Amino acid sequence: MSNGGDSKRQLSPAEEEAIHFQRILNAFRQYRTHSLMRLARTEKYLSTLPKLHQNLLASYKKHLVNLRVGIEQNADIIKLISADVSTMFENIQHDSNFVKANTIPTAHDMEKVQMTIKAISRDWSADGEKERELCYQPILDELARWFPLSENSSDVEVLVPGAGLGRLAYEIAKRGYTCQGNEFSLFMLFASNFVLNKCQGLNHYRLFPWVHTYTNNVKDEDQMRPSFFPDADPSELPPNARFSMAAGDFLEIYTEKETWNCVATCFFVDCAHNIVSFIETIWNILKPGGIWINLGPLLYHFADIPGEKSIEPSYTAVREAITGFGFTFEKEELGVKTTYCQNPSSMLQYEYNSVFFVCRKPVDAPVVNSMAFHTIR
Repeated sequence: MSNGGDSKRQLSPAEEEAIHFQRILNAFRQYRTHSLMRLARTEKYLSTLPKLHQNLLASYKKHLVNLRVGIEQNADIIKLISADVSTMFENIQHDSNFVKANTIPTAHDMEKVQMTIKAISRDWSADGEKERELCYQPILDELARWFPLSENSSDVEVLVPGAGLGRLAYEIAKRGYTCQGNEFSLFMLFASNFVLNKCQGLNHYRLFPWVHTYTNNVKDEDQMRPSFFPDADPSELPPNARFSMAAGDFLEIYTEKETWNCVATCFFVDCAHNIVSFIETIWNILKPGGIWINLGPLLYHFADIPGEKSIEPSYTAVREAITGFGFTFEKEELGVKTTYCQNPSSMLQYEYNSVFFVCRKPVDAPVVNSMAFHTIR
């Protein structure tokens, strides 16, 4: 029975997905306006200061004008990234003119657009080489140790969940392995689609990853330091390379048991509401004798976020869950120094004491069937 039209119709999953897609797309489209408004607030306050103070800050005032140039350049890159994303998925086409309601980006969405710019610098510019050396190289080294490169390396199938902008997965495929990256975030998927499918040549594009970092700058130039990308040509994979990216929820997509020779996770496992569900899925999809290589902290992305469910077990508890499924630890290092999208010139430096391990699924491993396997949205 109707309640006089007051009740709202429950949206279908497809409608919810379309609204989410449009909200993220709108966040990219509003980058320029949002960023310039933030800059304008500072400029407005500066104009109200005593003339003596303004005169003493003449170089700072000029710097704010330069920031506008950086924002405009980033906006041009954002425009290229978002130009045709409505058709980027093979099985779904989004009509940007169809969905209107509930698509206003949140402040968190706008922060994620800015983080996407930093992630491009981290994954696809020479400026991110040091971070990639710390985070990706240990994984690549272990992969080569367990699966030595040969003319049959393409028979080794490697999955990289939480692939972000795809650099680690690209490097794995470039070495001759069959590799698939998986990513859930539309922010990352929009940007990786541009870099992997649209960019050709080296360092053709310029962006300013730190232009939004208004604090802890030693010099004005630190905030306006550009990054050029891509520092590797994504179109120059070997002719026989097998590389793909899959969009969607890791727990929902990867349900076929004993499929992968190796799962490589970097800054990923703490993205779960329930980290044990990730461990269980990795156990199930690895072939007997398969290898899980992991590096990263336990930040737990959903911890203390209103409306989100989350558990945050210590590494000791996580390790017990890993061995509880049957994994054997082949290598384990604690306190591995790593950073993530860190501005090396900033007065403020964040550093993780990450864990790095290699686990093996025994050849005679039993299949685990969970009675309560749910994805929390």
